[in-house]
Amino acid sequence: VVNVKLKLALLWIVLMWFYAYNDIMSFFRQDMVEGILAGNIEGITFTQPFMFAMALLMSFPIFMILLSVMLPARLNRGVNIGAGIFHLVLLGITATVGDEGPWAYYALYMAFEGVIIALITWTAWKWPTTDGVPHGAPRATGVELGI
Repeated sequence: VVNVKLKLALLWIVLMWFYAYNDIMSFFRQDMVEGILAGNIEGITFTQPFMFAMALLMSFPIFMILLSVMLPARLNRGVNIGAGIFHLVLLGITATVGDEGPWAYYALYMAFEGVIIALITWTAWKWPTTDGVPHGAPRATGVELGI
């Protein structure tokens, strides 16, 4: 049985890899490279405020890796449910950007991202609001978990 906090952190790590590889794959598309060099892709201009907003937006899942391990169970559950719902909405918005619709690789990664986000939300949803350790029972110190 995998500790729920660890499971959530791992799911956020997997999601971040899908986000990263989806963008990395886009660097192999000529239209994307030309758009990046021009500072404008599909009508979005890369201004400082836009880049700051994107950095802030991508900081959320990065911090969720840490918060999933650090927060107490009750708060952790709520934060992961909220972040999961937010990222599902964001994924839906992302799917509508572009004139032609997403390329096949992009759609595949978005499907995987949707599954991972759903797993994050579901795992947090079904998680009890306590740490799940009976009163008086010894708690894991981290050594037992290999961390």
